[in-house]
Amino acid sequence: MISSQVLQTAIDELKEITRVDLWIMDLEGHTLLSTFTDENIPADAVKLFADSVADSQVIQGYHFFKILDDKSLEYVLVSKGSGEDAYMIGRVAVSEIQNLLAAYKERVDKNNFIQNLLLDNMLLVDIYNRAKKLHIEVEAPRVVFIIETRREKDNIAMETLKTLFASRTGDYITAVDEKSIILVREVEENESYGDLEAAAQMMRDMLNSEAMSAVHISYGTIVEQINQVSKSYKEAKMALDVGKIFYSEKDIIAYNTLGIGRLIYQLPVQLCEMFMKEVFGENLPDTFDDETLVTISKFFENNLNVSETARQLYVHRNTLVYRLEKLQRSTGLDIKVFDDALTFKIALMVVSYMNYMKNQEY
Repeated sequence: MISSQVLQTAIDELKEITRVDLWIMDLEGHTLLSTFTDENIPADAVKLFADSVADSQVIQGYHFFKILDDKSLEYVLVSKGSGEDAYMIGRVAVSEIQNLLAAYKERVDKNNFIQNLLLDNMLLVDIYNRAKKLHIEVEAPRVVFIIETRREKDNIAMETLKTLFASRTGDYITAVDEKSIILVREVEENESYGDLEAAAQMMRDMLNSEAMSAVHISYGTIVEQINQVSKSYKEAKMALDVGKIFYSEKDIIAYNTLGIGRLIYQLPVQLCEMFMKEVFGENLPDTFDDETLVTISKFFENNLNVSETARQLYVHRNTLVYRLEKLQRSTGLDIKVFDDALTFKIALMVVSYMNYMKNQEY
């Protein structure tokens, strides 16, 4: 249902221009909105007019008009006066309100369409038929962003984004759950993934400052057809999850930057458990002490460079070598060697994934 505020603003603006008072009544004769509160329109007259076949009528010094919504009688509009001016102003008001109702209905229909499109709930033929009916371009390149907020049903964040993209008529903002806002963004011809990253940064900064909302943002790949929008949405969802597991320090993550994390995310947990037992036996990486884990992490950050790692850890080079040799004795892996380092790095990511999946079960 269209908001009362929108309708009140419409009749207030007409009253300010024309000096003619207006009332919007329900079909039982109750006043819903008006520009003049000191007069009551007779309820019996409203009901009598609503039941008649007339589109407009003068009753007791007022002009009565019918407001239709998709050919169905929705409201009765009353303008004060029985002359030509009151009649013309009433006609203008009816036209404006019916246009507002139609625009609202189209916006709701578009929102439902985009939601069903994201969730892959529509047949291919229905996608193209409804898109055509709703005047939505079917061949425009698009990408899906997911903006996850800390607060559920964050209306401030939603309105901030709607304001931010108000001038972009090909973009659609909606939600399919209580914690995420979804932006289906039309991609311009000369835009690159670098531009999409910049758009994500702009959204993050705007929401942090305007809505006081810390967010995580993910986005999928660019798709060329409207029926592929669900693919970009699924990619954005995966990016959001994979980012939480493997790249928790990032608040913006793109599907096409996930790397090996995307592959691990799609592995069955049982296969991961088998891999860990084959490589480490009972001495899993998550049982290592903090000093060992920090040493390994810093060693990988410095591309297996012993001297640079020792410098950043503020330890002697020999101390670092001792730690790495101790790790080799306990695991059988020499992470100074690329192949063993790769195995160990994957193992650490698998552990993170397994822990994430266990937490999801509770």
